[in-house]
Amino acid sequence: MKIVYWSGTGNTEKMANLISEGISKEGTEASVINVSDAVSNMFDDEDIVILGCSAMGDEVLEEGEFEPFIEEISSKISGKKVVLFGSYGWGDGQWMRDWEERMIGYGCQSVIDPLIIQNEPEDDGMCIDFGKKIAAI
Repeated sequence: MKIVYWSGTGNTEKMANLISEGISKEGTEASVINVSDAVSNMFDDEDIVILGCSAMGDEVLEEGEFEPFIEEISSKISGKKVVLFGSYGWGDGQWMRDWEERMIGYGCQSVIDPLIIQNEPEDDGMCIDFGKKIAAI
């Protein structure tokens, strides 16, 4: 499994690593990839697309690297399962609801409610459990 993320403060990166740990605890290998190192065909052979991005500005995805990556993969992920996660500092999670709706619009199936955490994950178990749920899909 591949987990692609963007993180401005390190909170979403921490989430990605803990989710990977949870997936690994269930016996499945997961690699954590910063979106700056991601390529558009990396999910071609994957059943599940796992993406993490923190909320930016007025509750939108990061526009410099992550948004272009989503656009690049948008035509390649129809029919795949998608799992989303991210952190935020303000607002009520609207960016995640918009993002999930957008991914469904690309033909993905949202198989687990997205995980959103305000600021830094304090309870590592929440992210690890999320990873275990992903491994069970």
